[in-house]
Amino acid sequence: MSGKLRIGLAGLGRMGRIHATNLASRCARAELATVFDVDSAAVHRIVEEHGVTGVDSFDRLLETDIDAVAITTPTGTHAELAVAAARAGKHVFCEKPLSLDREAAVRAIAAVEAEGVAFQIGFHRRFDPDWVAATERIQAGELGEIALLRTSLRDMAAPRAEFLAGSGGLFLDVTVHDLDTARWMAGEIIEVSAHGSVVSDPGRTGIGDVDTAVVVLRFANGALGVIDNSRTAGYGYECSTEVLGSLATVRIDHPQLRHYEWRTPGQASTPLVRDFEQRYPFAYAAELDAFADAVRTGTPVRAGGSDALAAFDLATAAARSWREGRAIPVRCTESGYALG
Repeated sequence: MSGKLRIGLAGLGRMGRIHATNLASRCARAELATVFDVDSAAVHRIVEEHGVTGVDSFDRLLETDIDAVAITTPTGTHAELAVAAARAGKHVFCEKPLSLDREAAVRAIAAVEAEGVAFQIGFHRRFDPDWVAATERIQAGELGEIALLRTSLRDMAAPRAEFLAGSGGLFLDVTVHDLDTARWMAGEIIEVSAHGSVVSDPGRTGIGDVDTAVVVLRFANGALGVIDNSRTAGYGYECSTEVLGSLATVRIDHPQLRHYEWRTPGQASTPLVRDFEQRYPFAYAAELDAFADAVRTGTPVRAGGSDALAAFDLATAAARSWREGRAIPVRCTESGYALG
């Protein structure tokens, strides 16, 4: 393959627009070629902004001159579209989760892998320069034996109610990123225990979800993990991780929007990021370039179908722990995690 990887983008909601901008202007090895959304006005805006081709159906997207498809449509369509793209001979990048139904996810992963195309899931933290550098040093042994992992993911404000109703819940929508990070940085997990509460909007208890949660992990290597999540932190968006080892400790904690401090008598302030788009401008472009590299070289993707399934299973264990009020033993298998 010569030149940039030509990607057709399906879905022009918030994540789709982020990927469209990166593919059109920031990615070095991938480019935006064609876009599709059921909202024709959204297609028209991206076509006008980036000078690409727009189509009115996913089937027509697959018929255009593209090498791969990036899927950022509503979650319920991910699995079906990923399989259709793979069967059309297109490499597949898909936002998480692949499906809210485990069996549908398993079938989709098998179907895509049977076509022999590259298949990457959008766990963007695996491509952020801070997390990548820290994890490489951990895996090189510089941290020593891991004792504790602590990671937080807090949104400034909760999404709209209609999104929450179809999100799969806090554990599958938010905690899943921290669970993937925990596996990647500290190793496989053997037990999940979760506590959740509704503190910002008691009216949302009717949808069977929480807005604040703490998850405790036990790793196979004896280490412990603590995850805290909030949909309504209020002060800004924060995503941080700390790993304690026998030789060193690494902390990733970078919520500042700009690298300056404003000082006035008696106090100092720094502007904070408001959301994940501001926090991860490099990661979202890097994950698409890494996807292009995997396609070009035939090397494994950094976050594939098996990683999506493992994180899904762990998030399911957390949700079960919260509902049942008990720790859930988990066992790593060749096809995700078996829950006790």
